[in-house]
Amino acid sequence: MNGEAVKEDPVSKRLKRYLLNLLDIRGDMMSYEEIDVMMQENTVIHGSNMWILMLAILIASIGLNVNSTAVIIGAMLISPLMSGIMTMGYSLAVRDLTLLKHAFTRFGTQVVISLMTSTVYFIITPLSEPTSEMIARTSPTLWDVLIALFGGIAGMIGNTRQKKGNVIPGVAIATALMPPLCTAGYGIASLQPKFIFGAFYLFLINTLFITLSTAFVTLALRVPYHKNISEAKQKKINRVITAITVIAIIPSIFIGGLTVYNSFIEHNISSYLNNEFRFPETQVVQSSTDMQDKVISVSLVGAHISDEAISILENELENYSLNGYRLHITQNYIPDNADSENTDKITIAVQENKLAEMQTELDNRQTRINELEQTAAEYEARQEREINCPKLAEKTEAIFTKLEDCSCGIMWDKNEKYILLAARAKEHITEEETEIITNWLRTETDMPNVSLYISEEITEEAEKTAEEE
Repeated sequence: MNGEAVKEDPVSKRLKRYLLNLLDIRGDMMSYEEIDVMMQENTVIHGSNMWILMLAILIASIGLNVNSTAVIIGAMLISPLMSGIMTMGYSLAVRDLTLLKHAFTRFGTQVVISLMTSTVYFIITPLSEPTSEMIARTSPTLWDVLIALFGGIAGMIGNTRQKKGNVIPGVAIATALMPPLCTAGYGIASLQPKFIFGAFYLFLINTLFITLSTAFVTLALRVPYHKNISEAKQKKINRVITAITVIAIIPSIFIGGLTVYNSFIEHNISSYLNNEFRFPETQVVQSSTDMQDKVISVSLVGAHISDEAISILENELENYSLNGYRLHITQNYIPDNADSENTDKITIAVQENKLAEMQTELDNRQTRINELEQTAAEYEARQEREINCPKLAEKTEAIFTKLEDCSCGIMWDKNEKYILLAARAKEHITEEETEIITNWLRTETDMPNVSLYISEEITEEAEKTAEEE
């Protein structure tokens, strides 16, 4: 038994060492002095940074204004806001209140400039309607808290490495600091409190939890304290931070819970309508839900549904966890004595509804086809640009010395595209050599279809030399 324990011990130690190295966040980090210099630099207000910030705010505002996700992402990559937030978290961890003051001053200046710039833009722009990108920034949830928390951890780990990667740009995109500020500027310009407070609350959540996660990583990296604060004062600071965190997170938990609940109700209503409203001669033309008054409105076309059937439908609401909801049904049915004109109107309404659904499906498919065609055209154009036929011909002669007067081009037939190489052979080309040339061209051009046209015009001297050999 003792012998087995001795044999297993080195294995367990190697496994433990492997896991520690695998999860070690201090192995390739910068020195403490380099980290401190970087954080000190983040508190300096440079004129260039302010200009970059204003331009990034303008780009983000335009992206929100025209509902362009790509433009918004570009603005987030440009923004210099992240460094100041991380410095605030770092200063809390190393207990340097002077550094915290300088970092907060720079950050506060950036926020004021950002709000002023975005407000001026939205006052001037002729596009005044809120877009979906703006509305999405007015209801922060618990998921936004988690994104900021995990993003801040990743950002601080990446920022303290000796070899910087693409972590910071990724964190800037994920945590989305710029769009909420711009949306708050829109709210100020249009005097809409929902956009002001909702968007600014999202910005504060992102800022707070990036700061806290940065402080957590700083402590995990064992960065030395700058100053020794008394235990009583440190406890007071911790209580203040805890109170701010709890106050900030409570509304997001409430909004997140409401979002989950609404999603649950919408799914149940959709299942209810799909499962219960199945009648052979009646069709649901339109449905809507008022969640505030708890009313499900359904418009039907076709044969009349009896009161007993409606009562059964109302009783089924409980089976879909829709207690408290009321059912409001509007019936457009065909009476027995209906004239042909009314019958035709109802038939047309049903057909128009079906046609609208089919048209939506066709539009979606056509959009997908257009995207695929554009991608294919871009690929073909890129491939033609990349294949330089004169250089390819020159390279062919240099590699295959039996060939001369080489020329090539990209050709099409009714089915496919291929590369054509024409040349004259100074000596006889065997089938094996032809296959080698063909495979080389496939590799060189990245085109599967190759056609060779090689004429053999061997001189008498070359023929005599070949016979002697």
